[in-house]
Amino acid sequence: MKILIVGGVAGGASTAARLRRNSEKDEIILFEKGAHISFANCGLPYYIGNVITNKEALLLQTPKSFQDRFRVDVRVNSEVVSVNCEKKTVCVKNHDTGETYIQDYDKLVLSPGAAPIVPEMKGMAFNHVFTLRNIPDAYAIRDYVEHTRPKSCAIIGGGFIGLEMAENLQRSGVEVSVIEAASHVMAPIDNDMAHDLHNYMRAKGMKLYLNSRALAVTENSVVLEKGIEVAADMILMSIGITPETGFLKDSGIALGQRGEIIVNDYMETSVKDVYALGDAVSVRHIVSGKQMLIPLAAPANKQGRIVADNICGQKQKYRGSQGTSILKLFEMSIAATGEKEASLMSSGIPYKKVFTYSLSHAGYYPGGRMMSIKLLFSPDEGKILGAQIVGYEGVDKRIDTFANALRFGLTVYDLQEMELAYAPPFSSAKDPVNMAGYVAGNVLDGKMKPFYIEDLSSIQEEAVLLDVRTDKEFEGGHIHGAVNIPLDSLRSRLKEIDKNKKVYIICQIGLRGYIAQRILDQNGYETLNLSGGYRLYRAAEMDEKDEAEFYRNCLHCGKIIE
Repeated sequence: MKILIVGGVAGGASTAARLRRNSEKDEIILFEKGAHISFANCGLPYYIGNVITNKEALLLQTPKSFQDRFRVDVRVNSEVVSVNCEKKTVCVKNHDTGETYIQDYDKLVLSPGAAPIVPEMKGMAFNHVFTLRNIPDAYAIRDYVEHTRPKSCAIIGGGFIGLEMAENLQRSGVEVSVIEAASHVMAPIDNDMAHDLHNYMRAKGMKLYLNSRALAVTENSVVLEKGIEVAADMILMSIGITPETGFLKDSGIALGQRGEIIVNDYMETSVKDVYALGDAVSVRHIVSGKQMLIPLAAPANKQGRIVADNICGQKQKYRGSQGTSILKLFEMSIAATGEKEASLMSSGIPYKKVFTYSLSHAGYYPGGRMMSIKLLFSPDEGKILGAQIVGYEGVDKRIDTFANALRFGLTVYDLQEMELAYAPPFSSAKDPVNMAGYVAGNVLDGKMKPFYIEDLSSIQEEAVLLDVRTDKEFEGGHIHGAVNIPLDSLRSRLKEIDKNKKVYIICQIGLRGYIAQRILDQNGYETLNLSGGYRLYRAAEMDEKDEAEFYRNCLHCGKIIE
């Protein structure tokens, strides 16, 4: 067979390598419109920040090394500009020579990737406005930082690339402002899990403009809808990506509303002998069942392997994605897998949730730091629907455990049963994953009846808001209207609590509140326990106050746009 592959990097290159391992006889031609067929695009922010010092380290394979090893005809700077499915040909433009030619195929693989979204707003043509998607982009940004020495940078968009660039530019001595149109950065997590992240970013000296939409770019600023100018000697656009599928316009290959390529479980398009994969295709989310764009490197590599096997006669299904992801921001790690609460709500999928806080390793071993976990699960059997973690060391291995549990249909009770590696420097005898399973299981069993910080505003005045922390903790800050009876004296002071009133229990993270709930429930009280405790309430309060104060100061001192 003659097999053409459009696009390299994770999807196209992995397809080509697998095809050759499957068959020594097929003719394989790989077209890449850029100069690099396989590079570490996830490492680009760290090259710009000089964490990766050698630019050659970003090149995983060169055209020559790939050709030598896999006997693939690699044609770089060669852009496929159109596809004729009836004639089974593609039209290719060689950007080195300017020549355009027609190439026939037996099988066609589309892995064109996606391009950064560049909004239509005033000032985008300035030479201090950048996007980051490929090697030339990274070289251009690093050269600009090294030669121009900008004092400030505005990053428009608080996703993975935006925050990774925020860290690396800040480490380089640039004052960073992050502008995000949504209520919180990092779309894969929920707003309640973003409070710690926002507070951490501000503590690191970053300016954070939430619920803020950019209107225009000037020579030294970004203009916001709120009437504020954000100082910026350089600007990075990082508001998302869009599939690069314009060349398929008249091909007859079915595309979605965003231009994404529609494929079935075998990664086949609507046209016979044409396959597609990577950032340009929509795939099934394994929790919601919805078709969506999930542009991640690991799924693209898996899809490449499956496409190659299917072309060679092995019927392999791609069983969907779950969007497992992780971000490093200075010492903090933010990770997620599966669906978030907001997505479950919009899809009408029933769920329950718990918040747990655990040290990354045994409390008596020095250096442990707290990680926040949000676990989402079905209300019937407790099947895991999603997990989010914000913390420091050890976040990666916990999110991977949750991801595997979700992938293979496990429940919160299975989390309780997991036998996970334990030694004091690495974990506790009850790992954070186990603890999340125990708490979720208690909710399903009716032993722990939770309420949440969003419920506080609707609690009736006659109810009892009971804080069971110590006197010292209570004096250091508490929820308005709460009365304090420390847990260890609760049994002797039960008469102080009216049995005719519902009791809303608060402790620091929810653990002592659960113990108090068990005591009160067995003494005839009706109780609810604050999931996430005062710690989550305080993180949200600090985030909201700092955001409000920040905008008051901006509007008072900053330049207002008429």
